[in-house]
Parts: sequence; C-alpha cells; structure tokens
Amino acid sequence: MGIARENRVEVKSMLTAVSSKPSGSDRVHPFTALDDVLSPHTVHVIFYYARSPFESFNLDSVRIPLSELLSMYPPVIGRVTKNPDGIWQVKCNDAGLRVLKAKVSVGIDEWLRSADGLEEYDLTAWQDMPEEDPTTWSPFRLQINEFEGGGVAIGLSCPHRQADPTTLTILLKSWTEAQRRQCIVHPPSFTPLPSSLTDTDAVKSDREPFPKPITGPVSTKTATATFRFSESAFKTCLDEYSIEGVFPKASPFDVFAALFWTRVALVKRMCDRVCICVDFRRLLPNPLPYGFFGNALNFSSLEMTGVVVRGIGHVARSINEHVKSLDVEKIRSDLKRAGSQGQMYGRDLTIVNMEHMIVEGEPLMYEAVFEDGVKPVHVSYRIGNHGGEGMITVMPSPEKGFGRTVAVTLPEEEMSKLLADQEILRLEPKIMFRSKNV
Repeated sequence: MGIARENRVEVKSMLTAVSSKPSGSDRVHPFTALDDVLSPHTVHVIFYYARSPFESFNLDSVRIPLSELLSMYPPVIGRVTKNPDGIWQVKCNDAGLRVLKAKVSVGIDEWLRSADGLEEYDLTAWQDMPEEDPTTWSPFRLQINEFEGGGVAIGLSCPHRQADPTTLTILLKSWTEAQRRQCIVHPPSFTPLPSSLTDTDAVKSDREPFPKPITGPVSTKTATATFRFSESAFKTCLDEYSIEGVFPKASPFDVFAALFWTRVALVKRMCDRVCICVDFRRLLPNPLPYGFFGNALNFSSLEMTGVVVRGIGHVARSINEHVKSLDVEKIRSDLKRAGSQGQMYGRDLTIVNMEHMIVEGEPLMYEAVFEDGVKPVHVSYRIGNHGGEGMITVMPSPEKGFGRTVAVTLPEEEMSKLLADQEILRLEPKIMFRSKNV
C-alpha cells in the first residue's frame, strides 16, 4: 500500500463572479473545428506571486474590477449548450465565473521547493462537464490560493475546446490591468478565424495525413519536472554545440527543444518523430491580435532518424527551419488533418513553443502585475488528458533575456532517467515540481 499524499491545499469557499453589465441572453459563441479537436484536453495556468495583491477578495476594490472585465468576456461567464442541430456552443447568458478561495499550509518558498507536479494541480479548480445537463456547469474556474505567511497562487482553468494557454494568460493579465485601473492592452477579440485557414476544402488532396503513432507499450503513469535555465546556459549551448553559426538566429526554443528531444530520445525505445505545437496568431499575413479568444494552435509533425547521433546542433537547425516554414497553406493543411487525431497532445512526444509570448523583450505572463513592483515569480502551464508519449513545453522565464523554463511530462521510468541526465544537469538548471517517486 502506498503512502497517502498529504493534502496541503484546502478549499475554504466558493462564490460566483458575474459581469458588471449583461451581454444579452440571445448571444452565442460557436466553436471552431480546431476547438472541437482539442475537446479531450484541459488547460491550467498558475501564476505565483511572492506576496498577495488582495487584502481580501471579498472587498469591492477587488471584485468590481473583475466584474467589469468579465463584461468584456461573455463566453467566459456563459454555459455550454447544444443548438437545435445538436452542435455544441456557448450561450452567453451571464451565468458567472466560479471563484474558489483556498489556503495552502506552507509558505510559497517551501511550496516552490517541495511541491510536485501532481500536487500543483490542487491549485486549480476543475470539474468535468456533466453529461446529462451542462447548463449549470461553469467551464472557466478561478482559484485563489493563499500561502502561509503571505504569497498567493492564482489558478485559472477551462476546457481546451474553449481557450488556449494564450487566451487564459491574456485574460488574467487583463484582470491585473483592470485592478490597477489601466487600459486593457490586449482586449478580447471574438472575430472568427480567417477564411484562408478555415477553407480546408481548398487544401491540396495529395497532402500526407499525420503519421500514425508509433506502436508499443505506453505507461499509464507519468511524472513531471520543471527545469529553469539561465541565460548563461543558453549561451553555453550556442558555443558548445556550434549552434550560433548554423543559421542566422537560433531562438532559445530551437536550442532547448533540441536539447530535450535528443536527451529524451536516449531514454525512449524510439523517438524519431515529434509533434511541434506553435501558436499561429502572429504567423499569418494579417496577424491575429493577442486578445484573439479561443484556440490558435498549429500541430505539425517533424521526423528525423538518428536524433541522438545527429547531435543537438543539427536537431536545433531542423526545428528552426520547420517552425520558420509554417505559412498559411501549411497551417491550413495541418488544421484539416488534425480532425482525424482525436488527441492532439502526447500521441507523439509533443514539444510546445511559447516564444510568441515575448513581446518587445517582455514575457507577457510576467507582465501580469496587480500592484507595481510585484511581478509573478513563476508561471506554470499544464495540459490535462495528454497522451502517454509525453510533453516538453519551452516557455519564457521571469528573468527575461534568453533564459527559459522547460516543463517536461514523461512516463515515470523515463523521467527518472532524464532527471539523472548529465548533459542537462551540467547546465545547472533549477529543478521544480519534481515528482517525488522518481
């Protein structure tokens, strides 16, 4: 019998936050084909602050700005229904956002040092959609977690069908701007995806479908770990792997994605193919605004034989060229093929690129500031219900520059080997949310 895990997060209360003005009961928000493809998954974003920006959430000074913001986001406070044709949609009926308040029995420093990936999920509220009657179910949930002695973690979650990580980030960042009575920098946009992407009938019929997953035993138990690399670690990789001279500009994503793909390939039976996930908001000829509400993610397959033998520099170049080659035609083709997948994350090892979140050198998630001088000390992104091959998410770090945070989920036995990998450890990453049993 295993040892019971101590529950250090206790939910104390739940309330419903509503908008400051009604949006109109007849308004609906439709789902796109991409939204439907992502329906098996959930999205969880957690922002950590060293001190709480809330003297009390029950104060009008906190709840009123949130209510004013929610009036700009009718789909967030709506409810999922089916239209007369049996198609899922969101009825923007102003039913409200569930807000939970929780206490964490340790300080924030102790939590960041000792919490594992599974425990971190306790900081976000989730409830599966009722099959019989979802009309009272709140898809979006906000959980405010107060740490012992100060500090707070704000967890925001929703079905992936309704929004992607960028949408949740902009939503929470906009709340901080409303709280400070500042202009909303990236207001929500509910404009549909351009027809150049949704007109998949025009995609050439000779395109190959996504390759089938490599068969083989898949562990049902996974483990997670988060690695935070400094800017000097990135520069070390450029020098030692001769990356800088391979192509004009190697992004930190290219480098750290190549590093972890090659190291994971050592612990897997075979890993000659990965799925690259890229946000396409800024990749279109007429870019979508950051406030675009919904999903704007492209999933594409990249294959390379002998990844370990080819080396990190070669792999980084291939990743760079692959991402740079994404244009409207390729994105549209990938969207058409995605409909047959059923599960987008983890069928192959999935590598998620979050470089788009850096705007003029500033990571957007670390610009979510409730009060001047108090930026998040860490931001976590997690995808629920992913497949067994694993995920690698490369995201900005709070230090700006070229440092990156890499969150990894793998089958348990593979993670235990990765955590002992000397090629990774010699770069001296700070390791967080490491599963206790590996």
